[in-house]
Amino acid sequence: MRYRRPAPPDQAAAGARDTIWRWGEAMPGKGRRLLVTGAAGFMGSHLVDALIAEGHTVFGVDDMSGGYWRNIHPQSEFTVLDLRNREATDAYIRKVQPEIIFHMAADATEGRSQFTPLSSTERNYLAYLNVLVPAIREGMRKMVLISSMSVYGAQSPPFHEDMPRQPEDIYAIAKAAMERATEILAEVHGFQYTIIRPHNVYGERQNIADPYRNVIGIFINRLLAGKPFFIYGDGEQKRAFSHIDDFTPYTVRAGFDDVANGQIFNIGPREEYTINEVARLVLKHFGYDPDNPPPEVKPIYHPPRPKEVKEAYCTLDKAQRLLGYRTTVSLDEGIRRMVAWAKELGPQPMRYLKDGLELITENTPATWVKQMM
Repeated sequence: MRYRRPAPPDQAAAGARDTIWRWGEAMPGKGRRLLVTGAAGFMGSHLVDALIAEGHTVFGVDDMSGGYWRNIHPQSEFTVLDLRNREATDAYIRKVQPEIIFHMAADATEGRSQFTPLSSTERNYLAYLNVLVPAIREGMRKMVLISSMSVYGAQSPPFHEDMPRQPEDIYAIAKAAMERATEILAEVHGFQYTIIRPHNVYGERQNIADPYRNVIGIFINRLLAGKPFFIYGDGEQKRAFSHIDDFTPYTVRAGFDDVANGQIFNIGPREEYTINEVARLVLKHFGYDPDNPPPEVKPIYHPPRPKEVKEAYCTLDKAQRLLGYRTTVSLDEGIRRMVAWAKELGPQPMRYLKDGLELITENTPATWVKQMM
């Protein structure tokens, strides 16, 4: 996919400032050492592509639990690394000595985290500290932390960046802790940071084999196999969805423009859609009549998942003002592109947890316990 550099923000609105990178100039590249965690994953691999397209030398790590070798840019300096391994991660950071880190690695499973609380905490909060602490020791200049709008919890949307963190699930607790740890350590030790809270990002290269998350990807993978997909609850949950092309450019900008230092940004569109509306769009782009799909692919409704937030969408005023954010890919067009990509890839076997769920009770979704996908 071709990287699109965003248009520059309104300089008057952003204010006069000294910047690491100025619009109209080449971004600092060969002399600057950048690290992307989660580099073989969906969002991380697109970010690596964008940074390399701008002339950077990019180091990338991934444990390959959700990433794919096909996503790795041939010009990146890639290493397989499990960030839960403190000694190995510490040694890697000492060796690479990155100036700017884009922390994309995550076990991003809000709904599943209630049933894997130990793994979710270890793979998110503890793994992040294993990166952050040695990076501070080695003189890192800036951390760009990819967080989640799940930190807003069940507050009334639209969410804005000044709202308190009120996480409603174990994954969101980890993300909130990562954000606060970043703020505290930056204040004490003097590095720069930017925190980004994306909206449900989707698009080409998304892991459609993950049975626990990525609703659009799950719907697509089931239809590729000629099977119906599952909807939890009544399908009237509202979400905002962001195509990867409307996320990556602003993550790049946040890494290099001083206006983003010490800031939290919601990144994604304001328009929200119900899960039922998303289902209709996916069915449409597979050539089915959304109002009357054939029985073999007609969606199946299951009981709602525990602690699932009913509505989640954000304001984007701050990102528009300081980063020049704008939405360029509609949900309809984005799903069309993703379906076309997925048809070339073909149906993928679901990648269930090797060690299984940590908690199985009467509230655990049967689709996960019985591995029905």
